[in-house]
Amino acid sequence: MNKKMSCLVKHSLKKKIKTKWFVVVNILIAILIISLANIDRIISLFGGDFENTTNILVVDNVGVFDNFKKYFEQNSKLIEDVGNYDIKLSKEKVKKLETDIEKDDIILNIEASTDNYLQAQIISFDSISLMDSQLISTSLNNIKDDYVLEKSGLTESQIASLTSSVKIEKKVTSPDKDTYKDSEYKDLLSTGIITLFIVPFFIFITTLVQMLGAEINDEKTSRGMEIIISSVPPKTHFKSKIIAALSFVVIQSILLIGYGLLGLLIRFLLSNSAGSVNSVVSGYISQGITIVKNSGLIEVISKALPIIIILFIISFIAYAILAAVLASITTNIEDYQQLQTPLMMIIVASYLLAIMASTFEGALFIKIMAFIPFISVLLAPVLYILGEISLVSLGISTIVMLVFTWALYYFGIKIYKVGILNYSSNNLWQKLFKSLKKEGR
Repeated sequence: MNKKMSCLVKHSLKKKIKTKWFVVVNILIAILIISLANIDRIISLFGGDFENTTNILVVDNVGVFDNFKKYFEQNSKLIEDVGNYDIKLSKEKVKKLETDIEKDDIILNIEASTDNYLQAQIISFDSISLMDSQLISTSLNNIKDDYVLEKSGLTESQIASLTSSVKIEKKVTSPDKDTYKDSEYKDLLSTGIITLFIVPFFIFITTLVQMLGAEINDEKTSRGMEIIISSVPPKTHFKSKIIAALSFVVIQSILLIGYGLLGLLIRFLLSNSAGSVNSVVSGYISQGITIVKNSGLIEVISKALPIIIILFIISFIAYAILAAVLASITTNIEDYQQLQTPLMMIIVASYLLAIMASTFEGALFIKIMAFIPFISVLLAPVLYILGEISLVSLGISTIVMLVFTWALYYFGIKIYKVGILNYSSNNLWQKLFKSLKKEGR
């Protein structure tokens, strides 16, 4: 019996993988992912200037150049060096510099002001970017604070006390101390979680449901189902379809991860200079890594990772079981589309609730929905990571999903045995319940 099931699984996988559409789609996905990982380099090939160095020529009439350079470098590091800058002190007159100015030059003329201590003039060949303008403005305000304090006659210790940051101690009294509910990174991380994990999972579930229905209906339409069932029991056929579908999802997931790693490898191999590392995309990646480290997300996820993985696996199995059962009682893909509509609505609802989880913080309705089978797979992990539910609640949600999946299999196999050889296309919903009663006699 195991050999027959293995043969069915291999045959089903071969039908899915050894096709032109699978190869073409994966080639397109690979190109897309690799291109996104190296988007700045691609843009540069068509005229992007990410690697150009901006020359800032400072005409210092006050004596604050060293402080300006120090603060500018500090401020640029806070945004992970999204540009390359060369800050120089110029002895030339402003008019002379303005005459010889080039495309990537910025002239900064700093002077004393009678009513505002300091004033500055920015001269450039073209309009400067908002980022450059903000960096210069912030750095000038930083040196102004030091300049004003210096002119005030205060001692170094007094100046240090006035300019030092306020010491803030954070204390969380919630019993769920392993979450970061009050983190300032909450909104950014919730967006990142949805993008990196929820969206791919949503796509895989949708693909799984569509694929199972199409394959089973194809076998019924071609009358190949009668030949198969005459050789193997419906239960074996049922299990083989689920195993094959889940195996396909695993294979596709591994391929997607491989495309991502390949894109990062190509990026690393092309990073042959320090300047290339300081590109826009690298800056955003580094900033994302910094946010994740500072937020404590890694520590939070590590505690719940085994439970989340189990929840994902069980949910995939449950979706596969339900899709196979629905497909077994239909005779063509049109009927299956009619039956799967409620299932697709549940998938969409769970996706939307996961997206809105951070917006409706503390909503009792969303917390309750985290324990509802099919919806919990997308919603419960997000609520846990956002600090809305505890690790215990996440575990309970997983147990509920496990019990529901077992019940779904127990009753689903009964429907499958009767429906797989039923070719009537009338009264689909009535057929579903009648087949269950018929098998139960």
